[in-house]
Amino acid sequence: MSLSGWTVLALVALLVFWALGAYNRLVGLRQAIAAAWQQVHTLLRQRGDAVAPLVGALREPLAAESASLDALLSAQAQVTAAADALGARPALPELAGAMAKAEQAMTASSSRVLALLELSPALAGDERVAPHLATLKDTMTGLAFARQLFNDAAQRYDEAIAQFPTRLLTGLFGFGAAGRI
Repeated sequence: MSLSGWTVLALVALLVFWALGAYNRLVGLRQAIAAAWQQVHTLLRQRGDAVAPLVGALREPLAAESASLDALLSAQAQVTAAADALGARPALPELAGAMAKAEQAMTASSSRVLALLELSPALAGDERVAPHLATLKDTMTGLAFARQLFNDAAQRYDEAIAQFPTRLLTGLFGFGAAGRI
């Protein structure tokens, strides 16, 4: 084999090894998004487990605010549906957008219920309400941190797929931009 043949073979080998490395890096970054999503999903489940009993405990004392309580349950159902869909494909921007919208509805409805409870400190301290209220507040704090981890992982992935020459492989292997929640 001639020198030019060896040179071409070496360049092809170098290109193949680079493509494998770039592909593995993108797969690893996409898996990091999925791992970050698991943290968010765990907290969403904990919050969801607290919402139904909290609403049940508040039904009688806040009977005049049944629309707010129903809105909280409805928002929780939307979050659960969006979370289940996003859990299957955590890097899809459409699913992340739906999750973000569901979270906005949940934030609005939970803020209303929390405001009502601030007006009734005795009710917030009730033994049937307090543990679920504490879980709701704790998970809201944890969710902010977990969402930021998810969004940071998505940002690192998006930056990697935008870099040249890795950008040349994104279409070939089906890597697309990740969504934010």
